[in-house]
Amino acid sequence: MSSKLSTFICQNCGTETSQYFGKCLNCNSWNSIVEEIKGKKAKHKNTKESKKAIPFNEISSKKIFRFTSGFKEFDRVLGGGIVPGSVVLLGGEPGIGKSTIVLQSAGKVSLNEKVLYVTAEESLEQVKIRWERLNQKSIDLKIFAETNLSLIIEEIKRINPSFAIIDSIQAIHNDKMESSPGSVSQVRACSSELQNLAKDNNIALLIIGHVTKDGALAGPKTLEHLVDVVINFEGDNISSHRLLRSIKNRFGSTFEIGIFEMLEKGLREIKNPSSIFTNKENISGVTTTITNEGTRPFAVDIQALVNKTFYSNPRRTTTGISINRLHQILAVIEKHVGIKLSEFDCYVATGGGFEINDPSSDLGVAISILSSLKNIPPLPNSSFIGELGLSGQVRRTNNLRTKIEEAARLGIKNIVVPKLEEDLNNNFQNLINIKEISNIKEAVDYSLSKKISKVHIN
Repeated sequence: MSSKLSTFICQNCGTETSQYFGKCLNCNSWNSIVEEIKGKKAKHKNTKESKKAIPFNEISSKKIFRFTSGFKEFDRVLGGGIVPGSVVLLGGEPGIGKSTIVLQSAGKVSLNEKVLYVTAEESLEQVKIRWERLNQKSIDLKIFAETNLSLIIEEIKRINPSFAIIDSIQAIHNDKMESSPGSVSQVRACSSELQNLAKDNNIALLIIGHVTKDGALAGPKTLEHLVDVVINFEGDNISSHRLLRSIKNRFGSTFEIGIFEMLEKGLREIKNPSSIFTNKENISGVTTTITNEGTRPFAVDIQALVNKTFYSNPRRTTTGISINRLHQILAVIEKHVGIKLSEFDCYVATGGGFEINDPSSDLGVAISILSSLKNIPPLPNSSFIGELGLSGQVRRTNNLRTKIEEAARLGIKNIVVPKLEEDLNNNFQNLINIKEISNIKEAVDYSLSKKISKVHIN
């Protein structure tokens, strides 16, 4: 009987089964299950010194030391900088700029720390070409081209860097395993050994993983439970802007974002994101809201186009806003403002296509829709913050103080918000004109120069 065992593993979520299925029973993805050959399990050595549980008061608490990545936006997402001994997973689609940002960061970090850059997908010559294009400077930066895990670990131990980069984990293989590089079992095994190496030697390790790749390559979802920090690098081929978003962070807050712009000579950080997502023109169908991503507030334009429909069913299209959220807002407008929208197409988009999950944008969406419908510009130099309840009430949201502060910093003169606490209102009376409203009807009457009629609009 053969010692080799065959198993079927979903390359999307890592679920193992004893037989093949066309559809994964866990994540419901099609054609993602691949047969893999399991080798013999590695024998774990028994440690000579056994560890014992100790009381909390005997544990020494040390302040977390960090060193900068060279980018303030990158440091923000990491929680303040790179922590020695931490393992960071940077995910993103191929071609989005993952290798570019880590190579730029490696050059900046090498000015003060020892850095090792392991390239498993490109040759040394290819990395050198990108380096010259980026026009970077370095002091103590070493490049190592290798795909064998054992050789990579030996080189890391030999150099003992403060910061090590693996580009990428899908291209590395453990020669003790018979499965192909990029498979779930290979990715798990390689990541686990690299993690142990980083923890034992207090090395900050950054691992690059592809979110999507051709067939056999697994995405980084299977690694999220192993690492300390998970970061997604997002963007598209049309826009030059890139978003760095934290999904998991053991050393800081989650869902923080950093914004970059892809230029010919590499990535440039955007220190004032409100400038790229807003337009100060006062035109119909466009409003401004203040949203929060993590602890960071910034302004985003909301654009609406409402037009007479030519279809039996009116079209509802959104970019950057949930379509279900739009349907709810339209229902609130019909019920509590008295405007029939069933004969109108409605298109809603955010400035720059930025995705807003903050419900405080509801009021801005509603005002932009009504502004476009009547072709009336909203209140000039204004911002709208508030969540719409199904009863038509405008409800308070989190971080309202920071949002008002951001509006005042940007020079916004008028802001429409839900009812505030007395002390909060007094703190901003001299900086910005705050209009407190309790329902959608009050917001409409105040925000538009002409009152919206409650009758059906032809």
